[in-house]
Amino acid sequence: MFGDHIVDNLIQEIKKLKKELDAVILVHNYQLPSIQDVADYIGDSLELSIKVAVEVNAKYIVFCGVDFMAEQVAVINRNAIVLHPDPSAQCPMANMITLEDVRRARKQYPNTPIVMYVNSPAIVKAESDYIVTSANAVNVVKAIDSDVIIFGPDRHLAEYVAEVTGKTVIPIPPNGHCPVHVKFNPFEITNLKTLYRDSIFIAHPECTADVKKQADFIGSTSQMIKFVRNCQCKHVLVGTEIGLIYRLARENPDKVFIPASTSAICLDMKKITIEKVYRSLKDKVYRVEVPEEIARRVVKAIENTYRVLGVEPPWSKK
Repeated sequence: MFGDHIVDNLIQEIKKLKKELDAVILVHNYQLPSIQDVADYIGDSLELSIKVAVEVNAKYIVFCGVDFMAEQVAVINRNAIVLHPDPSAQCPMANMITLEDVRRARKQYPNTPIVMYVNSPAIVKAESDYIVTSANAVNVVKAIDSDVIIFGPDRHLAEYVAEVTGKTVIPIPPNGHCPVHVKFNPFEITNLKTLYRDSIFIAHPECTADVKKQADFIGSTSQMIKFVRNCQCKHVLVGTEIGLIYRLARENPDKVFIPASTSAICLDMKKITIEKVYRSLKDKVYRVEVPEEIARRVVKAIENTYRVLGVEPPWSKK
């Protein structure tokens, strides 16, 4: 483990390299506190990809998160060099769906729209009609002119979308899930609510249905951040990966945040370290490249998503 003085030196070197290379560091909400502290922007994966494409003109983009997120940045920011500090930081849920799954569903349910969660590989997104986030999945599915939807790869988000919209949502694969978000236990949450009687429980839609039933608020990480900022609650039970708690506590010092499960840790997210970020900038590794045709098709699916919601894609206004 590096000492504090070494970490401080690395942070100073990172700041220097950012300026020299015309680089920005994008950091997902689940990253380690030390990584969040060196971020230029923190947020959800697609949100960050679009923000840097529309508002920033950087030569290098270092993305601190799992593989599909870095890939998503490369898809939208075609003129920048996108670096991922550790390619072994992968999303288990994204790896649960394959190109063959999508093509099989397309053949089995012809003319049925395919909605793909952003937590999936680019090659899979490229075969889809729409690409959604946990924040907009419900509104997108509501807006699509079809009573039957194919949705991948998270079956728990698919079930939630079906419940809220009243539509038939077919999950592909049948049991795709986030290993972190299935760790929450409804009995443990009941006990925590008893212990913190004035608390509210916020949950990510990737959680299981029995956990979401206990939630006072269900939403993406960005929606959770906004909800907590505006609520009058004193104690908040957090039903998502524990990395979000650092940001919540920093932005809301008057509130107390309690993990709804202390085991809700994404080990892949935690693979990104300060020394790896430094090496990424110093040695310009590891470059993320997506074939032009795949990127073009992914962008088209994202544009379809914006337009079904009745808005123009942000980059069309540049």
